[in-house]
Amino acid sequence: MLKIAIYGKGGIGKSTVTSNLSAAFASMGKRVIQIGCDPKADSTINLLGGKPLKPVIEILKDGIDPTSAKEISQEGFGGVLCIETGGPTPGLGCAGRGIIATFNLLDELGLFEEYKPDVVLYDVLGDVVCGGFAAPIREGYAEQVLIVTSGEKMALYAANNICQAVRNFEDRGYASVRGLILNKRNVPGEDEKVGEFAKEHNVDIVAVIPRSDDITLCEDKGMTVVEGAPDSEAAGRFIDLAKVLLEG
Repeated sequence: MLKIAIYGKGGIGKSTVTSNLSAAFASMGKRVIQIGCDPKADSTINLLGGKPLKPVIEILKDGIDPTSAKEISQEGFGGVLCIETGGPTPGLGCAGRGIIATFNLLDELGLFEEYKPDVVLYDVLGDVVCGGFAAPIREGYAEQVLIVTSGEKMALYAANNICQAVRNFEDRGYASVRGLILNKRNVPGEDEKVGEFAKEHNVDIVAVIPRSDDITLCEDKGMTVVEGAPDSEAAGRFIDLAKVLLEG
């Protein structure tokens, strides 16, 4: 089973990358689970035709005690099993607790044993690698980390923080950094800046995603570019990335 957590600065395009990567794996015949680890609960929306999925934390708040994974998930494009952890009302409570509560529930329900996925992707909030947001890599749910960045200063700053945090966990036998995904913003010298960062941190750039109108148009329709524009350059980049990750 391929288990990957995707981190990066807030707003850098993690959910776009994660959902398109899920769609790419699914289009290759793989059984995929995508778990959105963000209080906004919008990670899987473009796998579900633009319709938001009720997050686990809201289900639990309603007093429902799920006895099956079907009660907290929904199948999206290509059969991708979609789950959103959710979180508290903004400003009230710890958002990371939603992740922890969801993961505990998934263990109780035996989700992975029942569904037997080939790939599990965790889309994790922002550049916060502490508390509940570190759970995917700290608790052994994910074995590899992909960091989404651009050539912008703050995106690289966040990527640096994530690299350092993951390597602290790596010393304890947890997840390791698999590589960087350059999600281009077309800033001056972007390729060179990210290339220098990768060399300095001894990590690979595993994919370069072009800034693409195809992605925007597809998301306006509630779709990934892999579904909505499968012959586009952007879709091809996600397919290529999926192949690289499967090859190890």
